[in-house]
Amino acid sequence: MTTKNTSENNVGLKLFISHAPHAWKGISVSRIMWLVMASLALPTLMGIYLFGYYALGVILVCMVFAVGTEWACKKLRKKPFVMDGSAALTGLLLALILPPTMPLWQAAVGSIFAIAIGKEVFGGLGFNIFNPALAGRAFLSVCFAGRMTTWALPMGFKFDAVTGATPLNESFVMPAAKASLHWDLFIGNVGGSIGETSLLLCLIGGIFLLVTKIIKWHIPVAFMGSVAVFALIFGEDIGFHLLAGGVVFGAFFMATDYATSPLTVKGRLIFGVGCGLITMLIRQFGGMPEGVCFSILIMNSLVPLIDRYIQPKPFGFRKDLQKA
Repeated sequence: MTTKNTSENNVGLKLFISHAPHAWKGISVSRIMWLVMASLALPTLMGIYLFGYYALGVILVCMVFAVGTEWACKKLRKKPFVMDGSAALTGLLLALILPPTMPLWQAAVGSIFAIAIGKEVFGGLGFNIFNPALAGRAFLSVCFAGRMTTWALPMGFKFDAVTGATPLNESFVMPAAKASLHWDLFIGNVGGSIGETSLLLCLIGGIFLLVTKIIKWHIPVAFMGSVAVFALIFGEDIGFHLLAGGVVFGAFFMATDYATSPLTVKGRLIFGVGCGLITMLIRQFGGMPEGVCFSILIMNSLVPLIDRYIQPKPFGFRKDLQKA
C-alpha cells in the first residue's frame, strides 16, 4: 500500500507564529478604544457644561490633530493607517487634562507631540513606553508653563471664562468648612482641567471600565490607596488629596494604559504605589502643585524594570529542583 505525498496540497499555506497569549477573548483593539471613550462621555460633557463651548473646541482640536498626525506619520513610515480609535482616544485624553482656556493652536501642538513623539516614534500602538497623552501634557507644561497653570472657574455655557486658583494652588483660599470644599470637589464645582474636576463622574467612568473588564482594579486601588496613606503620613487631609487634582482620573484612565503599565499583578500594585508616592512627593515638596502627570510618566519609564524582576513562576516550578 502506498501513501500519496500531500506536500503538494500544502503549497500556499502559511504557518503563523505569535507570542502568548493565544486565547482571544472576542474583543478587538478598536472595541477597547471606543469603550474607553464611552467611559469618558460623562466627564467630557461635564467639562463642556462647566467651562463652556470653548472647552468643546479644545476637545475637537485635540482629537482632529491627533488623528491627522497619526495618518501623516503612517504615510511617512509607509505603514497602513487603521482608524482603530487609539489616536482619537489620545486626543480626547489630552484635551481632558488641559486647562479649559488653552489656546487652540497650543492644544494642537500638544496633540501633534503626543502622537508623533509619544507614540509613533516608538513604532506605533503598543510599542510606546510613555503614555502619549501625558507626554503631550508634559511637553505643553514645559513650553507653555503660564498657560498650563491658568485655570478657569466653572461658568456654564459662557464664552468669557473667569480665571481663578485651583484647590492645589498655593493662592487658593481654603474655605472654613471642609465639607463644602469636599462636596464641590466631588461634583466638580471647582476650577481645574476640562475633564478632571468631577470625581463623581470620573468614578462612574472608572467603574464602567472595571465592569466591562477593560481594566483591572490593581493599579487604581494601589494608586489612590497610596495617596491616602502618604497624605496621612504627611499629616494632610486625605479626602482633599484624593478629591483634588487628577488622582482619580489618572488612576483609572491614564495609569492603566496597557502598553505602559506592568504585566503582572504584583507589578501593577508596585506601579500604582509608586505613582501615589511620587504624586504626594511632588505635591508636598515639588515646584508644581500637581504631580499626577509626572508621577505616571516616571513610573512608565520603570515598567521594563518591573516586568523584568517581577515575573510569574512557570507552571510546575519547584525550588528544590532549581537548587539541584
